[in-house]
Amino acid sequence: MNNLLHEINEFETFQLLNENGEVVHNDLLPELSDKELQLLMERMIYTRTIDQRCISLSRQGRLGFYAPVAGQEASMIGTQFVLEKEDWILPGYRDLPQMLFQGVPLSQLFQWSRGHHKGGRMPEGVNVTPPQIIIGAQIVQAAGVGLGLKKRGKKNVAITYTGDGGSSQGDFYEGINFAGVFNAQTIFVVQNNQFAISTPFEKQTAAKSIAHKSVAAGIKGVRVDGMDILATYVVTKEARERAINSNGPTLIEAVTYRYGPHSTSGDDPTLYRNEQLEKEWAQKDPITRFRLFLEKQDLWTEEQEFQIIEQAKKDVKNAIKQAESESKTKVSNLIENMYEELPFNLREQLNQVKEKENG
Repeated sequence: MNNLLHEINEFETFQLLNENGEVVHNDLLPELSDKELQLLMERMIYTRTIDQRCISLSRQGRLGFYAPVAGQEASMIGTQFVLEKEDWILPGYRDLPQMLFQGVPLSQLFQWSRGHHKGGRMPEGVNVTPPQIIIGAQIVQAAGVGLGLKKRGKKNVAITYTGDGGSSQGDFYEGINFAGVFNAQTIFVVQNNQFAISTPFEKQTAAKSIAHKSVAAGIKGVRVDGMDILATYVVTKEARERAINSNGPTLIEAVTYRYGPHSTSGDDPTLYRNEQLEKEWAQKDPITRFRLFLEKQDLWTEEQEFQIIEQAKKDVKNAIKQAESESKTKVSNLIENMYEELPFNLREQLNQVKEKENG
């Protein structure tokens, strides 16, 4: 009997630099200046240094919840580098680097981690929403923001991020479906770091890839090497052009890996990852790969890297000092921040709380 089910074509993983920093598609390299190439490297080094410091600060109790990002720098920095100031980022809790380079101060990101009420108050003119803790909940919101940009005739996009685990949430399917139906100016980035906390990707879905899920929504799907910063830049740039020219949203699956735990809240990755897997992904390190590429063009030195590392350490020291100098959040702050105009019952509660706080 003939098989009546037709296999969907494989989504090939797009790559520009191999693990040795060698170009595999010269004709597809982005037109970036030497300065821009160096800036990409600077931001990855800066991000990894900050990440190491944040893990230490969290263990010291000076930061609260923190989700490590080492290994995912290329997928984060490469996709954000494409964005313009008027584009919107709707991040998840691991996406602090994208927020930082879009204009959110490091000290404010630290306040968010510490649970301070000012942590979610984005600076004026910075189009970033507070990081979403509920897995995948920002996907629907991003579809709505993308539709809003379209209706207003803006040549801008909304970009949102989640992990492979987030792609199993109901909000994920609703969001990409809505965006497809209304041709929203939205880019959905799924950073497939192989594990949804401890659940491996192969047990997360029966789909051949996350990119395949774009087919059901009728939107463009792309699978990219998330350890290759030039490849992530190129596919995101194309997705942005597609969106602002009314050619529809895009789902980007960035195949990457997180070297650390899911978060600093007690996760132990050695319980669900083996040494061989760690070695395999270490050989794909995005920073090592891009460093090799730049060194071959005499665009990167140890001295440059040392300066970026030292600057990152200095910035973290100043930012945590500033975050710790803020007065602690009070219950009254939480009540006051819930509404623009408090209903009568909360006004009553607020007065009672303030009486206790003022003792």
